[in-house]
Amino acid sequence: MTVEYREFYRGRAVMITGGLGFIGSNLARALVDLGADVLLVDSLIPDYGGNLFNIDGIADRITVNVADIRQQSTMNYLVRDRDVIFNLAGQVSHIDSMRDPYTDLEINCRSQLTVLEACRNHNPGVKVVFAGTRQVYGKPASLPVDETHLVRPTDVNGINKAAGEYYHLVYNNVFGVRACSLRLTNVYGPRQLIKHNRQGFVAWFIRLAIEDRTIEIYGDGSQLRDFVYVDDAADAFLRAGASDTVNGEVFNVGGNQPISHRHLTSLLVDIAGSGHVEYVEWPAEKKAIDIGSFYTDSSKFLRTTGWTPAVTLAEGLRRTVEFYRQHLNQYLEPRETPGSPTRQPRWGGRSERV
Repeated sequence: MTVEYREFYRGRAVMITGGLGFIGSNLARALVDLGADVLLVDSLIPDYGGNLFNIDGIADRITVNVADIRQQSTMNYLVRDRDVIFNLAGQVSHIDSMRDPYTDLEINCRSQLTVLEACRNHNPGVKVVFAGTRQVYGKPASLPVDETHLVRPTDVNGINKAAGEYYHLVYNNVFGVRACSLRLTNVYGPRQLIKHNRQGFVAWFIRLAIEDRTIEIYGDGSQLRDFVYVDDAADAFLRAGASDTVNGEVFNVGGNQPISHRHLTSLLVDIAGSGHVEYVEWPAEKKAIDIGSFYTDSSKFLRTTGWTPAVTLAEGLRRTVEFYRQHLNQYLEPRETPGSPTRQPRWGGRSERV
């Protein structure tokens, strides 16, 4: 697959659920540039990442519908006449899923059925690309992890995301609603939620570095992860949406090579020119659920679509730091905005899981 997948979207009616969020808004920008007719659907639930500033500069070239995808009648109407649906709406916080498993179940399972039922009954010819997660694998039995690895989640969020993924595969295989799932790993970049540390530890580390605060790493920093810049993730969705060779399949979408936490934070502090790193002992409750090193093999998706990540970690971090330095006030609570007299004091923030 070459440049044709980009031409595919010219004039196409596309919908993005979770479209005001991190990946959704960056994908929307790419689609607008390609000449697509873009509809964004987002509930704007506080703390989930939806942010109207994420569409700054393209708001007059897209349609936004503030709606909850759990509402069947709403989704029945919105899916009509769409050629491709990028289904990114979801609850992604591991911590929140363990504190409130019922809401996670509603958003990551029931809402997926709502979208798929709307498609089956009102637009069966649509193509659906689901935003899956590497979290469905749990603790890896071997590295790198490919798609043949057992699905054995270690938390409520992983269980519900796995179920949401399998709903898409069943609707593809049984009802003919073309669908696939991209299992994303550690996507980072501009427009990611940074006002708390429950979604994406890289984003939280970037905030701490920009604010010249302490980044605390559990252990010695030797654990490995792979990282994907958001523009590369958006390109993966574009390729999947334009191809029928991916239907009924799951694909890893990960970085080119594993990077240790030590290397990541050293590089980040160097690029930001601020922040510092401290290594601390593992809390017992965190160590008990730690999955160790984790990185994926994305060669199946490369073979199928030609996708490969193009942005290096250093370049991606540079772009992200630059973005938040320019727009930090748009991503913090008012009391946290630099210069505010009620801004919270600095402290050594910790990731929910690194």
